[in-house]
Amino acid sequence: MNFPKPRKIRTNGIELVVHEAGVGGIPLVLAHGWPELAYSWRYQIPALVEQGYHVIAPDQRGYGYSDQPKHVDDYDIHQLCADHVGLLDALGIEKAIYVGHDWGAIIIWQHALLHPDRVMGVANLSVPFFVRDQSEPIAFWEKMLGSQYYIVHFNRQPEVAAKAFEKNPDQFLRNMFRTKQWLDSPVQQPDGQSIIKMADVSLESGELMMSEADLAVFVENFQHSGFVAPCNWYRNFTRNWQTTANVEQNVVQPALMIYGAHDMVPQADMTQYVADLETHTLDCGHWIQQEKPEQTNEILLEWLNRKMRPLYK
Repeated sequence: MNFPKPRKIRTNGIELVVHEAGVGGIPLVLAHGWPELAYSWRYQIPALVEQGYHVIAPDQRGYGYSDQPKHVDDYDIHQLCADHVGLLDALGIEKAIYVGHDWGAIIIWQHALLHPDRVMGVANLSVPFFVRDQSEPIAFWEKMLGSQYYIVHFNRQPEVAAKAFEKNPDQFLRNMFRTKQWLDSPVQQPDGQSIIKMADVSLESGELMMSEADLAVFVENFQHSGFVAPCNWYRNFTRNWQTTANVEQNVVQPALMIYGAHDMVPQADMTQYVADLETHTLDCGHWIQQEKPEQTNEILLEWLNRKMRPLYK
């Protein structure tokens, strides 16, 4: 099947571009990460629809041709999760299964805490559930990883990196979307380059993980949207930490976690906070569902059909 045609759906005061297929099946929402799009799920959507799932894949706020609110705090975790609540409301759906990657996984873990009545189950890739720490996150990361760590840089020097990415989106994304880098280097950040310099260099390690045609989809969307709004998600880490102080840190829904063995994101012991958890690790880097689509689909569908389908009424 071709990638589902986009349509705009109004939710939480904004409009999101949404790609939808399999209407009438078991509702399942796919949440992409940074710097990605719903198109990141192009290998999963046909397999899910074939198995009877109603797939809803938005380009999230700030991305592609979805709306871009102007204020930084418009991208806090409460707004991002409210977009998903409003999306279900707009489609007349009471609750859905959620699948997230990277920042999408962060949203889905928190969505499960903030709106448990709308979430049937969660399947996340790359980013595990990290319990809310006692330390303010940006100051902690700055102390441990330095001022040039990309999340710290996005916060301490707002829009500098985003504007640099916008000067050459093709080069930036071509450098980011690479696989098999670990074959050339024991460090995850290839060639010793920081993410904030990714528009300024041409990497030689690893290989582009997608076709030129697929890369062109991402490049065109980011040429339109820019990178300021997507980077604003990172600028809300402290705000999110402050505003979730009283949120109970227990994921009660069935959960699946898929790691990449060579991902920069560390694995975590979530068993104390995620009671019904299954984990898998694939021999890939960070872009799990694009690097290992067949294996991702196999794991995801087996879990969905065994754990989630019987719960759907």
